[in-house]
Parts: sequence; C-alpha cells; structure tokens
Amino acid sequence: MATFAESETAVFSRIDSERFGVRVARAHIGPENLQRVLAFCWSERIDVLIARCITSDLGNAQKMEAMGFVLMDTLVYYGFDFGRRSIPDDVPRAHVRGFLPGDEVQVERVSTEAFKGYYGHYHADPRLERGKCDEAYVSWAVRSCSLKQVASEVLVAEHDSRILGFATLRMNTPEEGEGVLFAVAPEAQGMGIYRSFIIDGMKWCKERGFTRMVVSTQVTNVAVQKVWCRVGFEPARSFYTFHKWFTDGGLNGADSERKE
Repeated sequence: MATFAESETAVFSRIDSERFGVRVARAHIGPENLQRVLAFCWSERIDVLIARCITSDLGNAQKMEAMGFVLMDTLVYYGFDFGRRSIPDDVPRAHVRGFLPGDEVQVERVSTEAFKGYYGHYHADPRLERGKCDEAYVSWAVRSCSLKQVASEVLVAEHDSRILGFATLRMNTPEEGEGVLFAVAPEAQGMGIYRSFIIDGMKWCKERGFTRMVVSTQVTNVAVQKVWCRVGFEPARSFYTFHKWFTDGGLNGADSERKE
C-alpha cells in the first residue's frame, strides 16, 4: 500500500493501480497544495485520487467536497507518551514473538480471514471491486513480512504452533514508532491477543528509544479505540479520507472530468 508524506504534492500508487485496473494517486491536501495536486492528476492521467485532509481544516474539506471529492472514511490517531506513562502489564493467552521466515503463509491466511469485508476507504467506494478491496489488506500484510520500507518489524501470536494473529510496526522518525496493521483470526478473537500486540508494540518502541508510539484506525472502529484508552493512549489527530474520480472507471463509472 503506497504511503505519502504530507510535504509531497501527490504520488502515483503503482500497487493500487495494478490491483484495481485504474490509475490511482495519493496525496495529503491542504489549502496551499490543492491546485497542484489536481494539476498532477490531470497531467498524469489519474483516474482516482485518494486524498487525506486534516479534520480541523473544515474549510478545505468543504472546498474539496464542492469539487467532487467524496468522503470515504475518517482516520483517527492515538498516541502514547513514554515519558508520561508506564507500559501496563500483560498476561498473554498466546505466545507473541517476532516473525520468522515461513510465517508469511499463516500471516496471509490470518489476513484473508480477518480483513474479509473490512470497511475501510476502499470498501466505502462502490466503484472499486469488493474482492480487490479485500486483497489490498492481504497484500499489505504479506509485503510487511519481507519489505522493510513497509514494516520495520512483524510480530505474530502463536498457540499450539498455529499463528492466530499478527501486528506490523514501523519507525516513523527517531522519536516515533507506529503500530500499523493488526489482525486476529476470527476463531481467536476475545482472547486478548490484540491487547497483547499493543503492549508488545509499546515495548518494541521503548526498547528502540522512541519517545512516543502512535496507532490509527477508522473512527467507527470503536472496539480497538477502547483497548488503546485502557492501556494509556490518548487521541492525537484525525484525517478525512476522500476519493475523487476524474474519468469513467471503476465498477459503476462516473462522469468524465479529465482535462485533455
């Protein structure tokens, strides 16, 4: 899954483009770069733009909506400050360990089961094929096992030699680590595995000298936010995710807006 920095205008997402069969770009948008992002999309013949906008900038969000951007989700970030709080204790019901070569087969199985129909911004767009939306998260999980630019570390939860879940972690800056992608197999939900992943992720961050750890999810995913609050995370920031289609494309099609 392509990533993009807030300082960049826009980036072409090769992975998304190959998966959905349309040209996809991604961008963080503020008032100062909206026109540059649109110019990039027109010049690069982009079919759909996936754009994030900080929620505090309502004026910019409203301007984007007036230009045909459609809201797909709201992403909330929580943070944990290691200088202010201690990492809680945990009594795991499954053994959490680092990823080993060969684990990727079971990681793929878990991600396929856990993310089937997961309602993120991909599934919120009716023009994107449902099965391909599921594949986006499975691909992300599998690539995390082998590509350090996707994940700095992968943890797995194991019981009786069977992997029941995984968590991916990333170094964002020398001061900040992030818990990126988490999944627990349906048969293992309710065992506290997700909480164990969060605790072990906090330990991983602190051992590397990070001063804080961040995590994020859709605002509607209340269950994981409850876990974060219980172990000491606090709300930090939030973003709207918009999609803007420029051409006929996707599952249902759209009015063409591409400038020749």
